[in-house]
Amino acid sequence: MEKLFTRIANWVAHIAGLPLTFAGCCLIIIVWAVSGPFFGFSDTWQLVINTGTTIITFLMVFLIQNTQNRDGAAIQAKLDELIRVSAGHNRFIGIEHLTESEVEEIRDKCERAARRHDEKIAAMAAKKAVAQKRTPKKHAA
Repeated sequence: MEKLFTRIANWVAHIAGLPLTFAGCCLIIIVWAVSGPFFGFSDTWQLVINTGTTIITFLMVFLIQNTQNRDGAAIQAKLDELIRVSAGHNRFIGIEHLTESEVEEIRDKCERAARRHDEKIAAMAAKKAVAQKRTPKKHAA
């Protein structure tokens, strides 16, 4: 279900972000405005514009989402390249296509690994500090 939702959401965001979709929304507003005299600028006609502007606002959200999707994809491509050419693990490349629960699982593993690493570093620092206290200091004469 989660993967299906992710695919549908990506498809809708893509379609909503097309210039043709935006042009279609503009055409709807123009048709409404031109039809005003035919309907005597009635309350029903005004209700249509209220509904229409709500729809346009709703669609604008998808246009903004499309922009964010593109920006996010560009950032992901850059991060993937940095991972690929560094000492990072290549298995992280492309994880933005996973479901939220799959990404959360990977994030949890990374956090556990970071804690283990921090504990290892702290233990090594503690051993070093103890060893330095045991070693007699040489005094310069």
